[in-house]
Amino acid sequence: MLLKTFARSLKKNKFFSSLNVLGLSLGMAVFLLAALYVKFETSYEDFNKDAASIYRVNLDVYVNNEKVLSSAENYPAAGPALAALPEVTAYTRLYNLGYKNNVIITNEEAKPDAIAFKHRSFLYADSSFLSMMGYTLVAGDINTALAAPNSAVITKHYATLYFGTEDPIGKTLRMRDDDNNNELVHVTGIVDKVPANTHLKFDILFSYKTLFSRQANNQPDYGINRFDRSWLRSDMYTFIRLMPGTDVKALEAKLPGLVRSHTAGMKPNNERDVLSLQPLKGIHLTSHLAEEAETNGDERIVYFIGIIGLFVLAIALINYINLTTAQVMERAREVGVRKVMGAMKYQLITQFLAEAACINMFSILVAYAVVGIALPFFNTISGLSLHVSYLLQPWFLTLLAILWIAGTLLSGFYPALVLTSFKPVAVVKGKLRHSAGGIVLRKSLVVFQFMASVSLIASTLIVFNQLEYMLKGDIGMNIDHVLVVERPSIGPGQPGFNATVNTFRNELKSNAVVESFTMSSTVPGKQREYKTVVKLYGASDDQLFTVRMNSMDFSFLEVYNMKLLAGRMFSEDFVQDPDTSVVITESTARLLGFKKPEDAVGQTLTIPDWYSPVIVGVVNDYHQVSLKSPLEPTVFFCDRYDGEFYSMRVNSKDIAGTVNQVKAAWEKSFPGNPFEYFFLDDYFNRQYKNERQFGMLFTTFSALALVIGCLGLLGLSAYTAAQRTKEIGIRKVLGSSEAGIFTLLSAEYIRLISVSIALAVPLVYILMNRWIQSFPYRTSITAGVFIVAGVTVLLIALFVVSFQTWKAARENPVVSLRSE
Repeated sequence: MLLKTFARSLKKNKFFSSLNVLGLSLGMAVFLLAALYVKFETSYEDFNKDAASIYRVNLDVYVNNEKVLSSAENYPAAGPALAALPEVTAYTRLYNLGYKNNVIITNEEAKPDAIAFKHRSFLYADSSFLSMMGYTLVAGDINTALAAPNSAVITKHYATLYFGTEDPIGKTLRMRDDDNNNELVHVTGIVDKVPANTHLKFDILFSYKTLFSRQANNQPDYGINRFDRSWLRSDMYTFIRLMPGTDVKALEAKLPGLVRSHTAGMKPNNERDVLSLQPLKGIHLTSHLAEEAETNGDERIVYFIGIIGLFVLAIALINYINLTTAQVMERAREVGVRKVMGAMKYQLITQFLAEAACINMFSILVAYAVVGIALPFFNTISGLSLHVSYLLQPWFLTLLAILWIAGTLLSGFYPALVLTSFKPVAVVKGKLRHSAGGIVLRKSLVVFQFMASVSLIASTLIVFNQLEYMLKGDIGMNIDHVLVVERPSIGPGQPGFNATVNTFRNELKSNAVVESFTMSSTVPGKQREYKTVVKLYGASDDQLFTVRMNSMDFSFLEVYNMKLLAGRMFSEDFVQDPDTSVVITESTARLLGFKKPEDAVGQTLTIPDWYSPVIVGVVNDYHQVSLKSPLEPTVFFCDRYDGEFYSMRVNSKDIAGTVNQVKAAWEKSFPGNPFEYFFLDDYFNRQYKNERQFGMLFTTFSALALVIGCLGLLGLSAYTAAQRTKEIGIRKVLGSSEAGIFTLLSAEYIRLISVSIALAVPLVYILMNRWIQSFPYRTSITAGVFIVAGVTVLLIALFVVSFQTWKAARENPVVSLRSE
């Protein structure tokens, strides 16, 4: 019976029913996509059942009580030392060599040719890593796979790439890097797939004990001292698992004493190390330290997307409530007749709730299909890699059920109460009138809808203004048309390598498309994470200042178009420059107390525990990393051959041809090294990935919110025009023009949207100003943002309303007054 009544109601009100379903479907689809985003971003490490008890050990280094390093990495000896504490049940260490060095791993036994890949996601791992971090193996023993030196665990994907259909267990791989390391390992385990929701992604793991066999300076114990016992070099990720119920703050309070007991006499008196514990599950969204394993997400963006999803869903539900209650006069007679026939109020409420349940169910099914179809596009703009299988996970299906129940109650209960509150006598006699309270509520809900739309559009404009400000900001050097190749993995440290580099230089110089070439230890967009301290020669230690270090050769300024403010650059004419000279930036000169760059030239610096070079030049300040971070003073030392990055300024519009020419020179000079390159402007701007994705998501959801709001407005304007048909007819008979009627009908919507704009402005300003204040270099929030957002919403809304108002204004009054 209920379904028959529902079907009859749908058939009778096709237009309004279609608007309800379309609006609800779009709103629910946006909400479900936002829920997928929030769930994925907050699910990092959830596959590990012990994740809640695992912590990463972070390191802060202070010199003269000033923090010079805040790192995700720690000392090799920290793990074993922490394991001695009763609260710690296990530890594991990771050495991220793929990030630090250029690594090539080769299957030399492959036929007909060796198979080699350059690896970034390559780690050395303690034998406890796999079980502690929640992994399982499809081949090999998880407890012993990384226990022995020179053993390796690889993903199933790379097992196929290296060995095809052969069984990889027991096969050998060779690792070579640009530090001249050369290691042969045996495959002992296969991981099916590394989850996308982990911050520790890898293609290949080598056993940590493999590092112990490394030797240097004829020291047979170098490897174990360097990688297991050292408190001097902080380049290991360290994770510990705690006993249930451990007081983390109390444990952290023990760590200063632990560090002091192991480092007494090793560090300068003015240096202090502080260890802290970071929850494993909090790393992805809340940790942005030096040496992170990957660029982490932003907790604020996740919250924003979640709130937007709720806003859009609210707009859709408000549409349903408004359109349903607006039809009160049409449904009142039906209710009156049913009451006269003996229907109880609870029966009528059940009927209207059932209608809402049916519409919500149908809308959810449509939304579910829309989400499945839109998922590839959503992945593109969000940067995620969600698979349709996510839509079948229990949490998502549970969310659908909750959405259906909540949507039914929120959208159906109030209209049901309104429609069942009429007195049957008044209905039958035709004396029923719209209540003032109901009209005010509908107008308030319309105001909320468009306040949300204006807020979202204005926020989107602010996000893109800030992004544009950072993208076009002056970073102090020219990174356009700069092609970069990383140092070869095979060859450095070997006899004749410097001569090979010169050959590569000369090959490029003879190429017309390459204007200039330089080598440096880092490039814009990649920070040398460790800072150092400097002072003027002879100054006391309280005059030490923190700076960044970078290297350059003789052509750095030519490639990057920096300005020499005073002195000279490094030159082949000064053969002692690599040992005796530095170039500093303008802010470094000011930090050292010089009022003019010229005053710094010729002065001697002291870099403790290293050397005392002379300042030979001062260059302009520049941003090594994005404008999301403050500018930092820098000192350059001269290094002609050991730079990790080879940068060249190119002048050709034929990008493919230019790359091929550089590739030919590379392969001629460095055979056996894969040629991998990037253009520096693209590389640098990758730092704004989160902001770009945030902007794209904001834009998409804002546009859909506006569409949903306009669908509701279209329905309301149609109903309002129909209710005022006789009034319009009388006005036209009395001489009102069509334009006057159109203005009359549109004025109400203009007032409502104007109120929406007025409410949105302070809300957006307060919330987005807090977001924009997190950037050290930022644009301002101007009135233009709100004018554009407000006018856009107003014009679109009037355009939507005009279909119905203009139709009503042009209606022949004879038709509307025929029954009078």
